[in-house]
Amino acid sequence: MEMDGSSENAWWTLPENFDVPFVTFIDEAQEEHIFGHEDLYLRSIELHSNTLIQLEKWFSTSGQTRVTVVGPLRAKQWLLDMIRSVGSHQAYFQARGELMLHLVRSQPLTNSDLDAAFSTLIWPDL
Repeated sequence: MEMDGSSENAWWTLPENFDVPFVTFIDEAQEEHIFGHEDLYLRSIELHSNTLIQLEKWFSTSGQTRVTVVGPLRAKQWLLDMIRSVGSHQAYFQARGELMLHLVRSQPLTNSDLDAAFSTLIWPDL
């Protein structure tokens, strides 16, 4: 994934990365768990995933936060999968989500990270 801010091929210079934002809703506890108190980890998650994330707190009447993600398709899919996994009621997916969360907070995602996540993805019918 391209991280060079001076590159003319940086993800944010490609219009297709802004065409179809991914949107999901999460509750306050999940939002704080993923992005940290006062969004402490938001910037590192954005930098490490090559995405731009907008959090709209208290968006719905039930107090959920709307999460909008723009960026390269595979990175958006990876983040959505991580969010779904962290919020899953199944232990396997929760553990997988926690590993993904730790990874994206601590280092830039590589193509290998993205490939590994999608090669093991088996979501049950929800």
